[in-house]
Amino acid sequence: MNVIETKISDLLIFEPRIFSDERGWFMESFNQKIFHEELEKRDLDIPEFVQDNHSCSEKGVLRGLHYQLGPYAQGKLVRVVQGRAWDVAVDIRKGSPTFGQWVGVELDTKHHRQFWIPAGFAHGFVALEDDTHFLYKTTNFYHKDSERSIVYNDKTLSVDWQLNDEEFKLTNKDHEGMSLEEAIKNNDIF
Repeated sequence: MNVIETKISDLLIFEPRIFSDERGWFMESFNQKIFHEELEKRDLDIPEFVQDNHSCSEKGVLRGLHYQLGPYAQGKLVRVVQGRAWDVAVDIRKGSPTFGQWVGVELDTKHHRQFWIPAGFAHGFVALEDDTHFLYKTTNFYHKDSERSIVYNDKTLSVDWQLNDEEFKLTNKDHEGMSLEEAIKNNDIF
C-alpha cells in the first residue's frame, strides 16, 4: 500500500496495490494491520471503526462540510467505489498550526485511493459524476445533537470545489451552514 502525505500531516491518502489480469482486478480495500502501522509511523492516534456509511449522488451533489462535536467526534476513512468525487477536509482544531486550512483529493475508481480524516476536521465532498458511490468508515456513531455544518462557500476557507457554484445541489442544511467565524464564536470547533 502506498501512503501519500498531504500538506496537513494528520490527513493521509492510502493507495492500495491493484492486482490485474485478463479476468479483472483484486485489491485489499482495508487492512487494519497496515493502516495502524502507517499511523503509528507518523505518531498519529489509532482509531477503531464502528460504522460504515454508503451514499449515492448525482453530479453536483455537495455534502458538507460536516463534523460532530466531542465526545461524538468522528474520524473517517473515505473512498469512492463508483464514479468520481472531490473530497475535502478542513482543520478546525483550536491551536493547530494548520487551523482553517483544507486539503482536497479526487477519489475515483481508477486509483482506488482512500482518504483518512481524523476527528477535528470538517469534511465534505462533491460528486463529479452521476451515480457516484461514496463509502466511509467512521470511528464514532452518528449523533444528531452533536452534528454541525460549516457552509461550503465560507469566504475565509476559499475551498476550490472543482465545479461552478451553479452546478451544486445542496440540502437546506448544507446551504445554510454556519461560517467558520460563527463556529469559533459559538465554540463549535475542537
